[in-house]
Amino acid sequence: MTRPNDKDKIRDHYERVSPYYYSLWGEHLHHGYWIQGNETKEQAQIQLIEHLAQAANIAPQSRILDVGCGFGGSSIYLVKRYNAIATGITISPIQVEMANQAAARQKVCADFFLMDAEEMRFEERFDVVWSIESVSHYEDVGRFFALAANLLKPGGTIAILDWFKEDDLSPKKYKSSLLPVEVGMLVQLHTIAEYESLLRLNGLNVVKREVLNEHCAKTWDFCLDIIQDKALWAIAATNGPEFVRFLRTFKAMRSAYASGHFLYGLLVAKASNLAIIEGADTQ
Repeated sequence: MTRPNDKDKIRDHYERVSPYYYSLWGEHLHHGYWIQGNETKEQAQIQLIEHLAQAANIAPQSRILDVGCGFGGSSIYLVKRYNAIATGITISPIQVEMANQAAARQKVCADFFLMDAEEMRFEERFDVVWSIESVSHYEDVGRFFALAANLLKPGGTIAILDWFKEDDLSPKKYKSSLLPVEVGMLVQLHTIAEYESLLRLNGLNVVKREVLNEHCAKTWDFCLDIIQDKALWAIAATNGPEFVRFLRTFKAMRSAYASGHFLYGLLVAKASNLAIIEGADTQ
């Protein structure tokens, strides 16, 4: 049986539908974070980026690696807001093209490359490895964290927002509540504790952990409104079964939030100040 987060399937999916995602979500391909509750979707998406940036204590002129960069929205924001030096990677060629076009259009110095997060290699090291809603797509999460730790400068930071499952979830509840999410969204959900364990295994100290469901669940209210458009379903039908399955999963996502079995989580971890972390075996 093909795993829900099969890499080839994910790459093909984003190659087909990224332009449509851009029309639906805009430049930020992720949840929003509502504070007052009456913000626009676009404001909430910026607030999500800013919430992670504040949690990670992003310093001016930080060198940032944006892993799973999508359309480059986070990188471009961090360059503008924090005068960061940003590099983004994704496995989708069309997203690389769209991100570089966005950076040129906004006259922002950020570079985007085609690269697999589970095979990433750079000569330089980074102050921050940043990832929003990408790690749950990876087939080997442990390998990603090992490589990410090796790319950090001494004292560097890993800043993550991702999708998680509740601890100690029964097989019955998992199958009814979260398996449809995994299959439709092309992810494999781990617990927050599993990520924390992998971070510690690679010499990183977890300094912040948050569950953001209360602030982020409203994203799926917007999504359910979006799929009322019949024209969108017609577009989906011409772009393969994965896009149709993705749209059908919106209701499952909203239900998973309501059940509490799905968690939208934030993790920030720090490397030692004394030496560059060598991490676990990445061969």
